[in-house]
Amino acid sequence: MAEDLRAAVASQTKRLSSSSEVVERLEENGHQNKRLKRDADEEDAEDQSKKSPKRKIVLLMAYSGKGYHGMQRNVGSSQFKTIEDDLVSALVQSGCIPENHGEDMKKMSFQRCARTDKGVSAAGQIVSLKVRLIDDILEKINNHLPSHIRILGLKRVTGGFNSKNKCDARTYSYMLPTFTFAHKDHDVQEEVYRLDKETLAKVNKLLACYKGTHNFHNFTSQKGPRDPSAKRYIMEMYCGEPFVRENIEFAVIKVKGQSFMMHQIRKMIGLVIAIVKGYAAESIIERSWGEEKVDVPKAPGLGLVLERVHFEKYNRRFGNDGLHEPLEWTEEEEKIAVFKEQYIYPTIINTEREEKSMANWLNTLSIHDFNSSAVGMQANNKNSKNSSDLEGSDGCDDDSD
Repeated sequence: MAEDLRAAVASQTKRLSSSSEVVERLEENGHQNKRLKRDADEEDAEDQSKKSPKRKIVLLMAYSGKGYHGMQRNVGSSQFKTIEDDLVSALVQSGCIPENHGEDMKKMSFQRCARTDKGVSAAGQIVSLKVRLIDDILEKINNHLPSHIRILGLKRVTGGFNSKNKCDARTYSYMLPTFTFAHKDHDVQEEVYRLDKETLAKVNKLLACYKGTHNFHNFTSQKGPRDPSAKRYIMEMYCGEPFVRENIEFAVIKVKGQSFMMHQIRKMIGLVIAIVKGYAAESIIERSWGEEKVDVPKAPGLGLVLERVHFEKYNRRFGNDGLHEPLEWTEEEEKIAVFKEQYIYPTIINTEREEKSMANWLNTLSIHDFNSSAVGMQANNKNSKNSSDLEGSDGCDDDSD
């Protein structure tokens, strides 16, 4: 009987052991199946991404440039963060481009329309590139971008399209507090000052002088008076009606031109400010287009915004060919306006209030000698360099690639 009992216990133990092994095998198979399913899902997503057709497109971008060292990516340099660093990362993470295209941007035929510099914002930047046209592409890219960088639109373009070369005009705006235009002999309180109609008319009369083709060698660096590339065509330039934000009155200057050199817009505005404030004679504008070297002050970079880029020739040729859309963004206008109100204007206003970049720069105008020779200018430039460049926003640099 004892032997029968031992045999029964041994048999039960064997069955339990066998059951345990079965359970372990089932669990192991379950985990394995989950791993296989996850791997399969990832492979499906990758296959879906690979199967998505690659097409040449343009993206409409808006961004607040504060805290960034400009638009253009510096591959291999993580010290200076740029807008394109965040953009490329989002393109890779969303599955629009393979990772190696992020490392070598030529592989996706990437080209920005305008190279905005440190601290400069944009409401209508355009980049062209080849991407995989995945589902919900804009939403997926934006999910991987910070809120102060947005992709607002996308359009298909021709295979050989290059956003920089095909662009035939650019519009920039420059937002500034109106006390900037107060005459130097008047003691003004920044929050109380309001721009009168006569001063606004004078500002617009001076800005209109820039229209047409002129030699802007004095409005940039490292270009001589006989350098053909210093000649630029300005289509329009004017200052709009003032408005009040945070108890300070502001105005926006808009300028449209074929292309701009580094610092050109900031110097164009800086010279008009110097004239309106009574530091320089009106005749200096015309004198600056001659061969003489003229001391032209450079306004702070804070208020400069790339508003929009124009593709008028491309639109005439391809915009109504039945295959491509014209590169116009009427439907996106509301989104652009909302982005400016949420991210660009508050940054300019708050930074001006906290850092007083314009107020501090205005104090440097008396250092300039607007009748000086090239030799005298070098000493003045040394003295004013710190105050004019400390804010670090270098304006626009459309065509120095």
